Amino acid sequence: MGKSFILSVLSIVSEGTRFWTNDYVGKSYSHVCDESRYAMLGLDMKRFSFCNKSLSYEERAKDLVRRMSLEEKVMQTVNNASGVSRLGLPQYSWWSKALHGISNLGPGVFFDDTIPGATSFPAVILSTVAFNQTLWKTMGQVVSTEGRATYNMGHAGLTFWSPNINVVCDTRWGRTQETYGEDPYVVEEFGVNYVRGLQDVQGTENTKDLNSRPLKVSSCCKHYAAYDFDSWFEFDRHTFDARVSVQDMTETFVAPFERCVKEGDVSSIMCSFNKINGIPPCSDPRLLKGVIRDQWDLHGYIVSDCFGMEVIVDNQKYLNDSKEDAIAKTLQAGLDLECGHYYTDALENSVKAGKVSQYEVDRALKNLYVVLMRAGYFDGIPAYDSLGLKDICADDHIELAREAARQGIVLLKNDNGVLPLEPGINIALVGPHANATQVMIGNYAGLPSKYVSPLEAFSAIGDVTYATGCLDASCSNDTYFSEAKKAAKHAEATTIFVGTDLSIEAEFIDRVNFLLPGNQTKLVNQVAKISKGPVILIVLSGSNIDVSFAKNNPKISAILWVGFPGEQGGNAIADVVFGKYNPGGRLPVTRYEADYVKMLPMSSMSLRPVKELGYPGRTYKFFNGSRVYPFGYGMSYTKFSYSVSAPKNSINISLNNLQKCRKMAYTEDQEAPACSAVLVDDISCDENIIEFEVGVTNVGRMDGSDVVMVYSVPPFGIVGTHIKQVIGFQRVFVAAGATEKVKFSMNACKSLRIVDRTGYSLLPSWVSHHQDWG
Repeated sequence: MGKSFILSVLSIVSEGTRFWTNDYVGKSYSHVCDESRYAMLGLDMKRFSFCNKSLSYEERAKDLVRRMSLEEKVMQTVNNASGVSRLGLPQYSWWSKALHGISNLGPGVFFDDTIPGATSFPAVILSTVAFNQTLWKTMGQVVSTEGRATYNMGHAGLTFWSPNINVVCDTRWGRTQETYGEDPYVVEEFGVNYVRGLQDVQGTENTKDLNSRPLKVSSCCKHYAAYDFDSWFEFDRHTFDARVSVQDMTETFVAPFERCVKEGDVSSIMCSFNKINGIPPCSDPRLLKGVIRDQWDLHGYIVSDCFGMEVIVDNQKYLNDSKEDAIAKTLQAGLDLECGHYYTDALENSVKAGKVSQYEVDRALKNLYVVLMRAGYFDGIPAYDSLGLKDICADDHIELAREAARQGIVLLKNDNGVLPLEPGINIALVGPHANATQVMIGNYAGLPSKYVSPLEAFSAIGDVTYATGCLDASCSNDTYFSEAKKAAKHAEATTIFVGTDLSIEAEFIDRVNFLLPGNQTKLVNQVAKISKGPVILIVLSGSNIDVSFAKNNPKISAILWVGFPGEQGGNAIADVVFGKYNPGGRLPVTRYEADYVKMLPMSSMSLRPVKELGYPGRTYKFFNGSRVYPFGYGMSYTKFSYSVSAPKNSINISLNNLQKCRKMAYTEDQEAPACSAVLVDDISCDENIIEFEVGVTNVGRMDGSDVVMVYSVPPFGIVGTHIKQVIGFQRVFVAAGATEKVKFSMNACKSLRIVDRTGYSLLPSWVSHHQDWG
């Protein structure tokens, strides 16, 4: 298995690939600091301390940077870094993606006849539905294995700008499919586990010096912060100013990033396009240096979203700055790398004009090179040297993609237990997505090794009659309805595959309603009316679809939401429909009724209700109105019962003279406790642990998995706080008739905290008349 690495002796860039080849000597290299490579370049590697493995990465990076001229330094501060041939430093492309598989939607990765594609897992929102931390980390491990193998074969770099950990506050957002849903804690859990799966090198997870901790690949948590919006009517993400309260910022928008850095040890953060309270995040020293670096202690680099500098200068015209002034501000704020070209256009002039010091350039480059050294770009990581083509789209990887899709499918309706169907029956497959392939992989996907459509999968199990009904998701007319109705009229059961695609929801495309596109609802109703047997509605989408018309239609017996289920989507759906797999997924977002979009604009960023404008709250934490299905909803083919046992049901904390009570606002009809709350930072949180056990009994006849979700509810009467919030969850498999014990151990400060209007994290009291509280 030959490697074709990005380094060369002759420094010849092959056609459009960003990778360096060696046509003469016929040898390729897996890392920069290879002594024979330097010899072929006519250089003595021993002269360069940045290749001295006995030195720390910081010392080596410092040595590398000090050898560069200002002009050479500038050329390394963008995503397509030019390299420095006289130092033996090759060019490098930082921009690669690995959201739910290795993607070629960035210049850092390419597929061809040698590597035609990579395993494509379900769109992220569907994997979230599994509520399974082990699955999320395993997916990250598989994706990084394929990424490392792709790198070894010269088709990728080692820096992948994934995952997207923005909290979804409005499911009209076209990028909902890329995210982990609407609950900050769930987003945090997925983010930390996926990052760990991508980055962790076995045996080094707990390295004390994080700047020396090796990386399997480098990942990036994005987009920091308050990004929940692309293009909606006259509003655009490039000019949008997200007006966000400090309460919402602390509690929701930055919380996942904090845990991504502190617990995931992510090696990169990407700042977003949108302004936050008038300031672009990439230009805000408080958000970058102040929070990410100083408060959270990031060991890595900060990168702009792609062409973000252009947005600041040309779209936002922030402070009417020139390129040179804007660049100076972002570099001083803590931005290390630009995805774009403004740094190479104007950074040298900015330094020479005295707008920014060369020290800031050096600091940024050292952050970048330490990450590349940790990832083995300079020295290699022997444990991964053997990875290659056999490790891309391997059988166990494809099976994991199928399992991830199965765990993500949500059963929303199942009247009279119509599902699962008996294999071998005559079944009609109709609808625009009945033969879906590319639609199934969603946004920011790569090229799968093979698609398995619903039509292919169902045809292998039963006698299938296929009729599209609509040619595509737009379903602009009813020309093909008659064929679909004819198929349903004679079938023993009918499955109707409907939903959206990337022409309806995607990056740059936010939605204006929650309805099925075009004439799809009409198709569903007409087919259901004429169907001979039970009708199963199967919805492919990344965001909310109001299916109340189907929920309330007795002719439609069952509803499945299957997201964008990835390359194995057809098999996964068939496994659930025919009972090979018992669904256990739970909705990661609230399913609003269609009228919700009329109640408030996307441009309102407040999570809490805005009474003076008549806006309702957002997400299950703050919305108490009517909905089609709530957050966390999902059915099974079996039934579960629960029991809870806890050694104690309260925690008592006595305050000393240095710990002061904090007041919290209560409603007029509710008496506030004598000590309403205490500042979380003022108490020892490690001592205040909540422990309990949940017994889950499968009282049905079919083995199945259940998601045990734990919520906290704040003391009654506190003004402006959440209704409830997730503080823990576990997915558990329970055989029919069996009981499994699920243990939870939670930190009271983290799980029961409330963020007040000023941004303080408080632990509220449940005791009314004295200062001992729990």
